[in-house]
Order: sequence, then C-alpha cells, then structure tokens
Amino acid sequence: MRHRHHGKKLNRSGSHRKALRMNLATQLLIHGRIRTTFHKAKFVQGHTERLITIAKRGLAKAEERDDQMVAVHARRQVARRLNNNRVLVGKVFDELAPLYADRPGGYTRILKLGPRKGDNAEMALIELVDYASDD
Repeated sequence: MRHRHHGKKLNRSGSHRKALRMNLATQLLIHGRIRTTFHKAKFVQGHTERLITIAKRGLAKAEERDDQMVAVHARRQVARRLNNNRVLVGKVFDELAPLYADRPGGYTRILKLGPRKGDNAEMALIELVDYASDD
C-alpha cells in the first residue's frame, strides 16, 4: 500500500530522479517547450512552476521594500535548483518572472501527443504559456 507516499518514482533512484528533474527543467526554461513522456512532463511541471513563483515573489518583495538585495535569497534558491547555471537564473529573473508577474499560476501547459512508436509510451509536449521562444 502507498498510503501517504507522495511523488513519482519513475523507476529511478533518488539521485537519478533529481538529475532528471533538473535537466528537464533546464531544457524547458531554455527552449520554452520540450517533447517528453507524459509522466515525465507531469513530474517536472510542478518543479518548473515553483522556480518561476520563487522568482516572482523575490522580485515583488524587492520592489516592495525598494531594496534589490532582498531578491538575492530568491536568486540563490533558484540557482541551487538549476545547478548554479547563472545564465539560466538570469533568464528566469529577467524574462520569465516579469512576463508572468500578473498571472496567479499555471505557467506551463501539457499537450498530449499520442503514443511513441517504439514502446507505446504516452508522449506529451510541455511548454511555457505565453512565451515566444527564439527556436
């Protein structure tokens, strides 16, 4: 019985799941959309939305207090979850957080694509809402 056991294991060890989550979130934030299995998309969706929310709240609090040093903690939290990728952290804070400043949540959408040819796995497209990527 899985009573009170939360989260998806995806048939991987803890370190493998952590690396998978970080890589999927990184690629989603870089490209704006990625094609993956449905369960991996659901797995990374909450993590990515949480990163954007942390950035939004950090910028809002810094603006409210009129002190940019307040946003440093939020930047460090996001950097920790993105393997200290400074370019990507800058993109989250400079592009994505202001873009979704008035949106109360739901920064990603998942579109089902149908089964994969080789192993019949349910494929999906996860993308950032209202984000026009350069690709």
